[in-house]
Amino acid sequence: MTESNTGPAGKATLLSMLHALAQDESRDRIAVGDLLASLGDRALAALLFVFAVPNVLPVPPGTSTILGAPLVFLAAQLAFGLRPWLPAVISRRTMTRTDFATLVRRIGPWLERAERLLRPRAVSLASPPMEYLVGLLCLLLAVVLVLPVPLGNMLPALAISLFALGIMERDGLWILAGFGAAVISAVVVSGVVFAMVKAIVYFFTKVLL
Repeated sequence: MTESNTGPAGKATLLSMLHALAQDESRDRIAVGDLLASLGDRALAALLFVFAVPNVLPVPPGTSTILGAPLVFLAAQLAFGLRPWLPAVISRRTMTRTDFATLVRRIGPWLERAERLLRPRAVSLASPPMEYLVGLLCLLLAVVLVLPVPLGNMLPALAISLFALGIMERDGLWILAGFGAAVISAVVVSGVVFAMVKAIVYFFTKVLL
């Protein structure tokens, strides 16, 4: 196995685990529950990343709503220090192994670069009780991501992705980057919502009346 597939202590990286699942020819389809089982003790943060990062990239309309539902559950569990769990209606959702492999190829180069930079530092920012605050912020961001707000998916998804990688590798600097992205997301999304509300008010007060 190459260096890009293992960490400094020989620990399998998230990318190597995703590749292994994508290349498992004994499976025709990959279920969310398969991911939960394969990722082991890092499943919570890893799944937050897996469900968030596709929304950072251009995706078909409605994708954020589908991927956002598991994010809400997972972020709530991080916020309350619970073990990763998803209801059957979500854990039984599947995609073809080919589609999963395509997704892994799309995020692979970005994740590989990130994993080269990630390392334990400022660990207190990526550990309880700060971890619970991160989970709460991820929960709020996930709710925003689910809502049909223009520009309301990419920035929240980026913030969740940064938080997830920081928690997974205990890297406090990535947690700080996540806070920065969350603040920018809040400013942009609130501006969009304010503009939408003003447009609706104008329509009803100036056009209809």
